[in-house]
Amino acid sequence: MKPSPSASSGASVPPPVSPPARHGAPAQTGTPLRVGVSSYNWDSPCGQYYLLGRAPAEIPPAPPPQDHRSWARALDGVDAGGMRLQLTATGKTRDSVVITAVHVRIVGRAEPLAWNAYSMGEGCGSGVTPQTFDVDLDKPRPVLRPVAGRQGDITVPATDFPYKVASNDPQVFNLHLHTASHDVRWYVEVEWSSGDRRGTLRIDDEGRPFRTSALQGRPLYDYRPDLGGIWAPREE
Repeated sequence: MKPSPSASSGASVPPPVSPPARHGAPAQTGTPLRVGVSSYNWDSPCGQYYLLGRAPAEIPPAPPPQDHRSWARALDGVDAGGMRLQLTATGKTRDSVVITAVHVRIVGRAEPLAWNAYSMGEGCGSGVTPQTFDVDLDKPRPVLRPVAGRQGDITVPATDFPYKVASNDPQVFNLHLHTASHDVRWYVEVEWSSGDRRGTLRIDDEGRPFRTSALQGRPLYDYRPDLGGIWAPREE
């Protein structure tokens, strides 16, 4: 039998020719910006109230301002009346990322909690100009309403989306989210675009929705070191 021409000894088959490599920037993947919570009470760090399902005698002493939130979380506390949430958005590179919108998504709405309210104190005391928004959590579909804000003694005029951010150009958003008549669970979505890419980032309370319940009509208590470190009823 004659050997097949393609199988003749000594013949080598050249490897297939690969198409020339294309030179250029690789396709970008991942989210091109970071958005984090930089404050839970940007206007008055010590003026926050928390609802706690415990009697005053069962509440430990008030912590320093930087520990307010972890203190309340350990006691299963809920933000009372409202939250002044501050978000800081920064691009991961010098390429601009456009923040096209920020939305508040309601997970659940119920009757307000019938708990005592505990004050974190009154009136205690960046170079980035913040943008301020008001959000009414009692509305069926809450929206961010631009309002004038403050940076020190300077009034910052109200402006709406979109905003641009980059690694050298961050943006701060101050959100005043409030309820007068409900116990609300919610989270924030940040919509972004960069070139032909688009996406959404979710901002929540370490994996679970934020929770805010109405303060109106609840018994108010202040921490009184001058009375031996007790929680005393608010003096009118």
